[in-house]
Amino acid sequence: MTNPGAAPTERDTDGTQLKRLGLFGGSFDPVHLGHLLVAQTAREELELDRLFFIPAARSPFKPEQEPTPAHERLRLLRLALAGMPWCTLDEQEIQRGGTSYTIDTVRDYTARFPGAELFYLIGSDHVGQLSKWRAAEELARLLSFAVITRPGQAEPTLPSPFRGRVLKGFPLALSSSQVRSRIQSGLTIDHLVPGPVAEAIRNNRLYL
Repeated sequence: MTNPGAAPTERDTDGTQLKRLGLFGGSFDPVHLGHLLVAQTAREELELDRLFFIPAARSPFKPEQEPTPAHERLRLLRLALAGMPWCTLDEQEIQRGGTSYTIDTVRDYTARFPGAELFYLIGSDHVGQLSKWRAAEELARLLSFAVITRPGQAEPTLPSPFRGRVLKGFPLALSSSQVRSRIQSGLTIDHLVPGPVAEAIRNNRLYL
């Protein structure tokens, strides 16, 4: 993983031009193998030069939910992304604090990567809410969406003026809420999260 939290530049560390960037936002509370499979799928199907994991400080769609402290979620993400040099952890939404709005982050990327094509990863269950996102029309103009479906879900259609495509990938019915529920029930989370993440959760008694 390259310099977690550091401001990326228009070129990679080896001088390669970064032309196709994936933005993966979410609470990641906690990060799990489904997230990593989505990342791998996006990299392969969209031919990304780099993918950025962007944990939110607080989701505008979950105002009643108190997320796990940011430093804990960031620690788990660093463990999960170790050995994945094509991924970068971007802490800008955590650092801004308050409610995290995607448009603020996308404006930052368009300013820092003016020549790059941006793809924002989104779950199919959020597609119907896109028109309600802050500055929705500007968002639709600045990037494309890469939609991830869950097993058994119909392939969604992006509402106008949004554009993008549905990823084929490895549909997996796994969510962070399921992981938290299993921990609270005393059940194992092995094979649902990366090994180092499971160990850190146990050692720090998270989600109990």
